[in-house]
Amino acid sequence: MAEISAELVKRLRQQTGAGMMDCKRALVETNGDFDEASAWLRTHGLLAAAKKSGRATGEGLVHAYIHPGGRVGVLIEVNCETDFVARTDDFQGLCKDLAMHVAAAQPRWVRREDVPEADLARERELLAAQAVNEGKPEKIAQQIVQGRMGKFFEENCLMDQRFVKNPDQTIAQVVQEAIARLGENIVVRRFSRFALGEGSE
Repeated sequence: MAEISAELVKRLRQQTGAGMMDCKRALVETNGDFDEASAWLRTHGLLAAAKKSGRATGEGLVHAYIHPGGRVGVLIEVNCETDFVARTDDFQGLCKDLAMHVAAAQPRWVRREDVPEADLARERELLAAQAVNEGKPEKIAQQIVQGRMGKFFEENCLMDQRFVKNPDQTIAQVVQEAIARLGENIVVRRFSRFALGEGSE
């Protein structure tokens, strides 16, 4: 078995945000392969979160964030299972981070499933026309559209976006880490973003 150095464990912890013991176990399980250990942690974190994903979330917070200068504000509802967790600094910090992210990154929807079919159809049409204009054959154009829709979701859906405080993580991963830490299912229910002068007639 490969020798697992403290330096390697520390580096994995810094990259993934996982606990020291989890990082050490991941490296042991993957024979000291750094990339494999990172993937192992992600897989096991996702599995731990997935076990909780069906549980009811009747508690939580509506958090308000006003960006300095008062030109942008966000209201976000984040749900958890118990009032006890909703009152913790960890959960409240998560709500604040999510609200600040919404203020900065301007998502339009929470998750992919929330995007109206009409918006999806319009985006696919635009991307197909773009691919054809680039000289791509029709059959290949459709494959390109599928690939580029991922970028559309990353730009417009909160859970797909890269976290502004740590672009190595998606918001979905930030939430899953919180689920693993707090031991409860957590769901971002909805948000509203207000920017001075936007959306007025």
